[in-house]
Amino acid sequence: MKPEPQSGLGTSVRSLRKEAGIDQATLAERAALPLALIEEIESGRADPAWGDMRNVAAALGVSLEALAELAEEFEDG
Repeated sequence: MKPEPQSGLGTSVRSLRKEAGIDQATLAERAALPLALIEEIESGRADPAWGDMRNVAAALGVSLEALAELAEEFEDG
């Protein structure tokens, strides 16, 4: 069974990345993750592992909890 799209998560990561003034490649490098995964997360096509999201949050300078709360806000509309 394929996971539900993570559009709120993707939107929050993209928003925070743009606020930080970095591109996807820089985020991928800072988070020590493949660029393709960052692209999939931002598009909502990925169901990333918790460890990967911890790396993304740290690379964006936010807590995992703050990232999750922002994602929920985007999901709710």
